[in-house]
Amino acid sequence: MTMTNWFRFSSPQTFYPLAGKMVPWFAGAAAILTVIGLYIAFFVAPTDAQQGESYRIIFVHVPASWMSMFIYLVMAGWAGIGLAFNTRLSYIMAAALAPTGALFAFLSLWTGALWGKPTWGTYWVWDARLTSELVLLFLYIGVMALHAAIDETRRADKACAVLALVGAVNVPIIYFSVQWWNTLHQGASVSVTRAPSMAAIMLAGMIVMVFAFWMYSIAVALARARAIILERERHAGWVHGLAAA
Repeated sequence: MTMTNWFRFSSPQTFYPLAGKMVPWFAGAAAILTVIGLYIAFFVAPTDAQQGESYRIIFVHVPASWMSMFIYLVMAGWAGIGLAFNTRLSYIMAAALAPTGALFAFLSLWTGALWGKPTWGTYWVWDARLTSELVLLFLYIGVMALHAAIDETRRADKACAVLALVGAVNVPIIYFSVQWWNTLHQGASVSVTRAPSMAAIMLAGMIVMVFAFWMYSIAVALARARAIILERERHAGWVHGLAAA
């Protein structure tokens, strides 16, 4: 398929049916990978010598943390494309990603608190990593709240895009916080520059859960994008054609 053919899907009208076809595949992949990942996490991975059984929460906590940062960068990327080329679908995708990113940011903080109590003796500390992750959650909420507060769609899209791009500076702060400051949060167990500091089966389970969350994020974002398209294009003739079909 040529690049020109791909560009035709930048229109909400042509993207809508394509997204509808992709959602079941990504949702099915997410379900299968989640079952495999949780099976490895609870029934295959051994008990940690230092943290005991409580460490198993990392199979949800770490992938959720990674996805919260990754989704924000993707959201900011779509927002930047929207500002640069004034494309409706770019703004729609940015808006569709925000709730899922907020979900993973909240899940990261919640599971981190549950893991922190038996490990650190407290649910929360104003640690650089934890605080910057909390800021990320507030940024997601801010993007959604700002969009809801502005009635005119185009102005709301542009305002949220600016906020998303400005907030992107927080993502490297989250990632490098354990290196830049003396934090209570442990350093990365997985790095591209050195061998992982965990057993291979533990790493495998975590990677499977990362892909499960990734597939889920794509499926939910596409489904939400379809809903936004229907809301924004409700007066278009092709939407009325869908209702009549």
